[in-house]
Parts: sequence; structure tokens; C-alpha cells
Amino acid sequence: MNRRRPTLLAALTLTAAAALTLSACGSDDDSAAKDSDKIAGADTSGASPSASPTEPEQSKASRPKIELPADLSYTFEWPKTGDKDKDAVLADSEQSIKAVDLAIVNQNALDEAYLYYYEGEAAAGTQKFIQNYVDQKAGITGSYRFYDPEVAVDGDGTASFTYCEDQGKAYVRYLKTNKVRKTEVSAKSYVIYHTSLKKNSEGVWEIQKISSQSGSDKCQP
Repeated sequence: MNRRRPTLLAALTLTAAAALTLSACGSDDDSAAKDSDKIAGADTSGASPSASPTEPEQSKASRPKIELPADLSYTFEWPKTGDKDKDAVLADSEQSIKAVDLAIVNQNALDEAYLYYYEGEAAAGTQKFIQNYVDQKAGITGSYRFYDPEVAVDGDGTASFTYCEDQGKAYVRYLKTNKVRKTEVSAKSYVIYHTSLKKNSEGVWEIQKISSQSGSDKCQP
């Protein structure tokens, strides 16, 4: 199964478990939520997609407009490669992350924007990830940093993309109380993602599969 934002989801899962057992705020260790270390999902960004420096120029597809709250911010350290296809993978991957975050903001596990970028196994896993936030009436807040991109494009219209995420300043926010659950920065705050993509008939790079590992040595500062 594919997952995104494993550290945040683990915090969410632990809080839900604590509520069920009438516990007070407990440890932020996410070892009890090991299954969440592979879930798809995303949290929001305050930037307009039109401002993205990596937005693909070669595709005329009508991509969804993604507008996110001001309390969410992203830094994508994904410089252009000079290769048209690789740069398009970077751009669509950036928008796919923001689209999942938008679904969490909208509290809609079938939000159209993320379904535009995710297919098959990746779409199914992402839907479950978003639904967990909806069930817990939880959102996201803070800042996210993405770095160390590695992209490879094959001649058959498929691609693989690996990148790191720093979740150290990203948090779960509970919508009823507006309470933010802040967690300590640890090795698990740094996550590596592996995605498989395929270009569709409109030239959009859709995510077919995604997996992640928190605490990756490659992503540590």
C-alpha cells in the first residue's frame, strides 16, 4: 500500500488511540503506527500553482487550480534539469502533493484535484490516507520542505521519481478545537519517497505507485 506523510499520520493515529483509551497527551513516538510509514497523502501549501517555477510548458492539459490556506507553506528544492520530460515530472509531482493537501483541507477523500494526479493503487492508498484525516476531523498546518530529487524517464512514457521530505515543522491541527499537535523533530521527521508515474494522453504525469520510509539515512540533515 502506498502512503504519504507517515510521521504526521502516525501522530494522528496515536492521538486517536489516546482518545479511545481516555489518555492524556502522550508520547509523539510513532512506532505504534508502523503501517502508516507508507501512506499517501499530503498537506497543504499557500502557493498558487501558476507561480510554480517548474510548471510544465509542453502540456496544454487543464490542470486543477490549487489554492491552499496561508498557514501552510512549501519549499521545493527541485531545480530544473533542462530535460523537458524530467522537468514535467517534477512539476506534476509538486502539484500532486499540493492536491492531496487540498483534499485534507476540504475534508473530502474523493476530492477531484488529487484524483487528477493519482491512478490505481496510488489513488486507492491516498483516498484511505485522506479519509483518516476526515474521520478524525483533523487538518494540517506548518511548513514542508522537499529536496534531493532523483528522476528517471523511460522511452515508454513511464518515469520513476525519488525525493526527500522534511516534516520537522509540519503538524496536525484538530478542526473542532483548532488545537495543533506539535511533535519533536527526530530522525523520523525525514522521509524518503519512491514514486512510479505514467504520462497520460493529455501529457500529465500521473502517479501509479508511491511508497515511503521515515527515518531514511539518505534524507537526514
